Amino acid sequence: MSRAVGFPWSAVVGQDALREALLACAVDPRIGGVLVRGERGTAKSTAVRALAPLLPDVAVFEDCAYAVEPRVESCPDGPHDGSRVVERPARLVELPLGATADRVVGTLDLDRALAEGAAAFAPGLLAQAHRGILYVDEVNLLADHLVDVLLDSAALGHVHVERDAVSVDHPARFLLVGTMNPEEGDLRPQLLDRFGLSVEVRGSTEQDERMEVVRRRLAFDADPAGFAASFAADDAAVAARVADARDRLSSVRLGDRALALITSVCASLGVDGLRADIVCARTAVALAALDGVDEVAEEHVRRAAMLALAHRRRRGPLEQPGLSSEELDDAIANAAGGPDDEPEPPGSPSGGGAGSGEPRGEGGSSSEPAPSGVGGGGPAGEAGEGPGRADADPVISGVGDRSQQGRGGSGAKERRERAAAPGVAPLLALEGRGAGAPGRRSAAGGEGTQPVDSRPPLGAGVRDLAVAATLRAAAQRRATSGGPALAASDLREHVRAGREGNLVVFCVDASGSMGARRRMAAVKGAVLGLLLDAYQRRDRVALVTFRGTGAELVLPPTSSVERAAALLDDVATGGRTPLAAGLDRAGALVAAEQRKDPRRRALVLVVTDGRASGGPEGRAAAERSAAALARSAGGVVVFDAEEGAVRLGLARRLADAAGARLLPLSALHPASSTIPSTAARSAA
Repeated sequence: MSRAVGFPWSAVVGQDALREALLACAVDPRIGGVLVRGERGTAKSTAVRALAPLLPDVAVFEDCAYAVEPRVESCPDGPHDGSRVVERPARLVELPLGATADRVVGTLDLDRALAEGAAAFAPGLLAQAHRGILYVDEVNLLADHLVDVLLDSAALGHVHVERDAVSVDHPARFLLVGTMNPEEGDLRPQLLDRFGLSVEVRGSTEQDERMEVVRRRLAFDADPAGFAASFAADDAAVAARVADARDRLSSVRLGDRALALITSVCASLGVDGLRADIVCARTAVALAALDGVDEVAEEHVRRAAMLALAHRRRRGPLEQPGLSSEELDDAIANAAGGPDDEPEPPGSPSGGGAGSGEPRGEGGSSSEPAPSGVGGGGPAGEAGEGPGRADADPVISGVGDRSQQGRGGSGAKERRERAAAPGVAPLLALEGRGAGAPGRRSAAGGEGTQPVDSRPPLGAGVRDLAVAATLRAAAQRRATSGGPALAASDLREHVRAGREGNLVVFCVDASGSMGARRRMAAVKGAVLGLLLDAYQRRDRVALVTFRGTGAELVLPPTSSVERAAALLDDVATGGRTPLAAGLDRAGALVAAEQRKDPRRRALVLVVTDGRASGGPEGRAAAERSAAALARSAGGVVVFDAEEGAVRLGLARRLADAAGARLLPLSALHPASSTIPSTAARSAA
């Protein structure tokens, strides 16, 4: 069988860590696959597709839909006695983002069910990927239940399907590769941990390397076959190396010293559970096999740890995972009995390690001190506590250089306050049933949610055919009264239910009044709690702030709440209070996003003390803007940040104008609150 001409593996420039991770999993798929995190245009997909031709051909029965290994694995369609065994290339199966569970795991074979009355199974993408590669682009945007299925199959090596009146168990050993752009949101920690290896990729900043990338791409586009032929010998050498490593894998020795080093490093770096130790050990063995040696050495452990541990060191949901070379070197030196250096204080800039209070950036290196509750080691509750908070009161910082800049207005001095400990947000759900992207906030129905029951169609036509229920109804009718194989009265449609993610727009007052008595520290802590909640409920988030002379869209809608938390920490206070401008900016954002994605409903969370510049006219304008915002958003909540013995109650007037729920900032505690929909408010 001829293969389509693709970009050669050996022609990929740079990305050494990505290529090493892919080769290690090609040698031993039990490692659990590779998660490739990185910006667009960094050869993620190119490298994955170039790997498939390097895999050895597989022997299969000619008529087998499951690609089982002849005389080794059992086949649901077997036995294949007398079937011819043929060699074919290992497959690269790409899972589209909009794939359904039926397409992934398989479902009832409708043709055979209607023609023969047989409950036969039509295998899905997992069966097609057996002994090959399963590639999922934008894996972070895939529904959680599908990610669970993929990771379970990759770890167990088989799939057990119980659905649509069929029960099938078939092998599914494949190299799982997922790619994602972190700006669109990360995988949840429990799903992130299930990927064996992870790699962070970035575009090179070296001019010569970038020029070589462009040269090779242009040459490939001009003459794909000729370009591939020029790298054929190099690719053949890599393919031979992979085949030899597979044969050598079972004979590579993982000695007690190497195993002790692995377990000690995993423990000292603070990874959870023992999956990291197992994956690191398997990866070290695979790398040793690729190097053509018979025993795992310290260098193999080091390379394996960089690939297996970086994504398992997450300190909290809003912190980026990472592992720096310096941290790993220190852990290996300590585990191997290196020189007894004087330990550094936990909050020191180079401290690193499991107890470090410094967050790690995407490249693993330390960066600026994290806001409390976002990064850092442990639950640093109040400002000035916990690692990296040794100074007495570093919470408030005046920025003299910028006092004449930004939104603060002429002569307004900016103040920056670190966030207080994040609160625990109540469940703020929109009324009614939506049809947005899968999530965990508001009730949803229709396409994209899980079938929970079936029923005869409502009205003319079937919108969502329930195949198994339809066939059962037909069988029951024929058993009692006979008739055709399928009648209109047999048709059933799915009843679906689930939860959706919403667009959560944070509209935060950053005026000078919010900076009084360190109120902004409490506000930032409250917003961090709401961001954590949005992360857990698979929402998209946006951040609007207003102060001085206008409002600013600090963060456009994104699934990356990590970015929102980082930008929130940099928000300064100062200047007047253009409340109407902030609400108008939030309303314009909601309207624009609804034009892009009409199905995703918006929830706007306004954090303000209700004060507005301009006296009575300014307050009246703010109330009009609040009413207009309520008409465009699915729901509005006003968090009242006013405090003190004497309160003006301006936030309540704002909430009344919007028909919104009013909550005090101190209300961030476990509770359940349903936000009236726009329709409900209008009816009222």
